[in-house]
Amino acid sequence: MGRRKTIDRDKVLEAAEAVIAETGAAGLTFESVAAAAGVTKGGIQSCFASKEALIEALLRRWGALYDADVARLSGPGSTARDRVRAHVRSTAEADDAANARAAALLAALLQSPDNLAWARDWYAERFGDLKALDGPEAVRARLAFLATEGLFFLRHFGLVSMTRREWERHFDDIAGLLPERERKARAGGGPRAGKSRA
Repeated sequence: MGRRKTIDRDKVLEAAEAVIAETGAAGLTFESVAAAAGVTKGGIQSCFASKEALIEALLRRWGALYDADVARLSGPGSTARDRVRAHVRSTAEADDAANARAAALLAALLQSPDNLAWARDWYAERFGDLKALDGPEAVRARLAFLATEGLFFLRHFGLVSMTRREWERHFDDIAGLLPERERKARAGGGPRAGKSRA
């Protein structure tokens, strides 16, 4: 009797992201992920009991990547203000493919109401940072955060056609809402092909 093949969960999650990026949220099925990962449907089901569990695993994976990126951008001992600025910068500088994957993942999330709690918790944490600020800086940070989210959804849900140059110009406007020292730091940092939401 042969040994049972071990399924690499990360490989499966990468395959699921590829399926979402290629076919959209509606194309995410155990069959499509199995084909993309080169394993059987049963192998996918042995890792994830349901499509909702697969989506949750994708969300948790994305969350870990996002947290690492924000920690890198905001630095050790970061304040709430630093984390808001890092969120804006991470979204602005992420490559288009990463943001498109994240948008498709969010679309899949909307088809699975059970997983909406994850997104609500994620946003509650972001708004917790905003509530920790006060005065005029709090207003600027709140507007920058909301503008970042709006721009992300408008572009990557296909509601507004936008070139990369236009995207960057809009984020320059958003950066104008942030303290001058952040704008100087961003101007000196140069473009980054990093990860934001996916």
